[in-house]
Amino acid sequence: MHSALTRLDLSSIPVPSAAMHPQTRAMIAAATFAFVTGKKVAGIYDHSARRDLRIAAECRRDQLQGFDGDRAVKFGGRLPELYDAGDNSFVSFEIDGTKVHGYDRGSSSSYTAHVTDGLVQVYDHSQSAWFAYDIQDAESAQSYHRNVEASR
Repeated sequence: MHSALTRLDLSSIPVPSAAMHPQTRAMIAAATFAFVTGKKVAGIYDHSARRDLRIAAECRRDQLQGFDGDRAVKFGGRLPELYDAGDNSFVSFEIDGTKVHGYDRGSSSSYTAHVTDGLVQVYDHSQSAWFAYDIQDAESAQSYHRNVEASR
């Protein structure tokens, strides 16, 4: 007696990865800066990748609009959830003063972020590591962090 076996193609079903994607951390950094400071983000510098990223973000009250120019995708939404159209995933986002914490559903990992002098640091619990992002001011060619450093 033969039993009929059916093979399922699971390759098209997204499976959470063990680590948060670098673009998700960058999106979190831009959103953190926009929400905490109320200022527009015109770009960010990813210190771990040692490169500028074309990411813009702006918030109005509890809503964020963002664009990742390197991936040509939008991100944003209304708190407490942000949506990344490029990865088709949601990130929870809770603000506590200058700190933010949440959960990336795409990688099933938690994060913490905080703003200090135009620098956003994101702790990715899946990597057990900090990642730093220098935020570029929408009104100038330099970042907030570099302006603060230059004026000291």
